[in-house]
Amino acid sequence: MSPLASAYYDRSLALLAAAREQNAATIAALAPILGASVARGEVIHTFGSGHSEIIAREIVGRAGGLVCITSINDPTAGFIENLVGYGTALVERYDRQYELRAGEVVIVISNSGKNSSPLEVALHAKKKGCIVVALCSLAMSTTAKTVHPGGKNLHALADYVLDNGGVPGDTVMQLTPDIATGPTSTFVGSSLLNWLMLSVMEWLKTNGHPLPVLRSQNIPGAIEHNRAVGAKYKHRLSKQLA
Repeated sequence: MSPLASAYYDRSLALLAAAREQNAATIAALAPILGASVARGEVIHTFGSGHSEIIAREIVGRAGGLVCITSINDPTAGFIENLVGYGTALVERYDRQYELRAGEVVIVISNSGKNSSPLEVALHAKKKGCIVVALCSLAMSTTAKTVHPGGKNLHALADYVLDNGGVPGDTVMQLTPDIATGPTSTFVGSSLLNWLMLSVMEWLKTNGHPLPVLRSQNIPGAIEHNRAVGAKYKHRLSKQLA
């Protein structure tokens, strides 16, 4: 491994440890909220702006994850995330198809916290009485000027904030005086969501609630199991089961 890659590895481990420590209390507070929602038969919604869509999809329809998680998908993959009004149209269409119900949790992911689409998704979710969890870089969301006419960044709109601990620009390694590299938002953000989901599942188990957890389709009987645990959610999931 090159010296730069090795240094990135060390920096990444430190960031991951810091994110765990910094967000532990928020995850502990959120686990019973999401757990109670799942216990009521509700779903958890995710949205990621641009590259953050990768993080939003991390916990959707995956082996070992809760079946009752669904994502608000952007067909432009963030290409027009700063077109004011687009995020509103996107989330309103999703709401008509899959429903955002009062009391449900919507996790909105935007590293910068400044782009229009995630802000509009969060605003619509709040209007519907949902609980909004922001996943962002607080160092960037608190300093970058939003492009949205509402004037607020994502962290300021959310009920709860998970901080990925990243730096503005999402690059922690300096390759040359003019070129920085080494992104951290994806692996730290995905870890935060997985820590949260594990905490939710543990809460469900501890409190005696069913565990609607998916199995890998590559093991015998898994598809049938997944269809069974997902049966009551299938009309609310944007990613359909096999």
